[in-house]
Amino acid sequence: MSLQSVSASAMVLGFLLAAAAAPERWTPAEISTDLYESSPTLSPDGRELFFFRADRQFDHCRLLSTRCVGGHWTAPTEPAFAATPGVLETDPAFSPDGRRLYYGTDRHRKDDLDIWKVERTADGEWGAPTRLPEPVNSTHSELLPRELADGRLLFGSNRPGEPGGRDLYLATPQGDGEWRVEPLPGGVNTAGDEYEADISLDGRVMVVVANRGERSHLYRYERVDGQWRDRGQVPARQDVFQVGPLLSPDGKRLLFAQADDQKSGELFLVDLEPGADSAWPRVCD
Repeated sequence: MSLQSVSASAMVLGFLLAAAAAPERWTPAEISTDLYESSPTLSPDGRELFFFRADRQFDHCRLLSTRCVGGHWTAPTEPAFAATPGVLETDPAFSPDGRRLYYGTDRHRKDDLDIWKVERTADGEWGAPTRLPEPVNSTHSELLPRELADGRLLFGSNRPGEPGGRDLYLATPQGDGEWRVEPLPGGVNTAGDEYEADISLDGRVMVVVANRGERSHLYRYERVDGQWRDRGQVPARQDVFQVGPLLSPDGKRLLFAQADDQKSGELFLVDLEPGADSAWPRVCD
């Protein structure tokens, strides 16, 4: 066997070993409860964390935020723009520059989650939230909005028209307040349910939440020659579902939520590739 072959084999083995690593519980002690913490999003400096908390039936979701202050995460509180109790609020997502926060809420129409946006004011506080227009929103639910580096918005929806009950879509701003919405290209949408996804800042890696059998799991994709290539399932528990993926900027690490026991859902961290940046997510110290 040539030296090149040995080197290539070692690289493949290293990748497989890294990909097989078990996820580790990451939830900071200051925010962990016996309820379900899910769908984290971090500000660009890593010092502000939004997530939502649900009950044990994964219902009654509410947005919460916390800051890294003095070496500890502050007690989570609802943001000033939160809707009144009883309204569902889910799936927060910072824009790449941290100036906007997208999230899902049914404040417009009960049991119909729409994508809303809130922007920071000049003093660094959050302004008043606004609902994104059609065709981004619809009479069906929209889930886990993610603003990409090029300004497009990735999200899931159960609107009709694609092969599955729920599928992934890309919304492109048109510069006049209008949006063009198209199904995510590349054969990712299937007859199953693909309803949440995140793409790394460099556009190279995508992780999809899909139910292609008994329950929802995480699937990793890599962009090759303009197409998304399926790289298999992300290591996680097979007996519970996973949701709320958040990729590191380089796509080598993943935060997500899954059940930790019968009473709680927690945030977990897993390396997807060798050489992942151990400084992400930033430790509050």
